[in-house]
Amino acid sequence: MRTIEANGANIPAIGLGTWPMSGEECARAVSTALRAGYRHVDTAKSYGNEDAVGDGIRAAGVPRNEIFLTTKVPAELAGGAFLRALEGSLDRLGVDYVDLALIHWPSRHTPMRETIGALNEARRRGLAKHIGVSNFTVQFLADAWAVTSEPLAANQCEYHPYLNQDRLIAATRAKGMAFIAYCPVGRGLAFDEPVVRSIAARHKMTPGQVVLAWELQQDGVAVIPKSGDPDRIRENLAAADFTLDAEEMKAVSALTRTRSERICPSSWVPWD
Repeated sequence: MRTIEANGANIPAIGLGTWPMSGEECARAVSTALRAGYRHVDTAKSYGNEDAVGDGIRAAGVPRNEIFLTTKVPAELAGGAFLRALEGSLDRLGVDYVDLALIHWPSRHTPMRETIGALNEARRRGLAKHIGVSNFTVQFLADAWAVTSEPLAANQCEYHPYLNQDRLIAATRAKGMAFIAYCPVGRGLAFDEPVVRSIAARHKMTPGQVVLAWELQQDGVAVIPKSGDPDRIRENLAAADFTLDAEEMKAVSALTRTRSERICPSSWVPWD
């Protein structure tokens, strides 16, 4: 599995997203993914599935030190509340630490310094090996770096062919961070695009693999597609085996000019 080096972290380029799965479905998906070769699993306190993710990890039988495990904590929590929330995540997951703890969304109420300070303390205490943010714009990213005393390893944001994130990806990489794409296939929105289907036919790929390969070939970009289907889980992992040429990369990138779509909007984040 190719990894992305990001301020000391080595993040597997393909991971399993788990929202909105829960219970046995989630546990099965995590176990299936790890047995298939995934080594990166993503969850969050707000997903309500950390216990199932932990069950899936244990069922897979993969050594803990081979798994890059991420969870996310609400930014409204700060100080001791943030640390207690992360400790609760560890309890539900059944682990002693996560490899990456992220602030899930920037807060409009809690000062950045307080939340980032708690995130820093989580790393110093060993609750998380690495720390980062999620859904942070270019400005929020700059604000976070202005107050952190520990390196930030990743910014996890929505990204797919109908959502141009060039500016945000550039700002993320300029800080040595990984850009982790959630909703990386955009719920299949681009699968019927002629250019995507043409590339898929040429390489004997699926449209989903075309989109994932397009993202994975971009510097510093990792993907965490969600699926509970065993065949789709393996199909997504195999996307890393394909290479698109420069013209194919350009053709998929051009889709952002034909349609703009954001799947996970926020009522207040001033998106770039």
